Amino acid sequence: MSVDAPQTSRAEAFREHIAEMKIPAPNAGRDRLLARLGLLLALVGIALGIVGYVMSHQTNNTLTQNDALVMAVVGVSCAVTGAAIFLRYSLAQFLRLWLVRLIHEQRQP
Repeated sequence: MSVDAPQTSRAEAFREHIAEMKIPAPNAGRDRLLARLGLLLALVGIALGIVGYVMSHQTNNTLTQNDALVMAVVGVSCAVTGAAIFLRYSLAQFLRLWLVRLIHEQRQP
């Protein structure tokens, strides 16, 4: 039980220091929503790319193949954009916490 006491007091001190900094809390709900939206966009992009590829190989009509290839390229661009959005918003929360912990540990005597 003596091991839990220092951890608890350290966690409480960390919370107190955060409250003292008066940093406005980020809108975690918005970040989470945008991360999920980015993931969904990436998955839809992957699906569009696969469907476009399959459609282009199932026909001999050049016009249909061109339409399918355009759909596949749009799918790839959606996948890349969605992955970038997902990475940005999913890493933002982690890096924010890391920075606050780093600041807190530097303030310790």
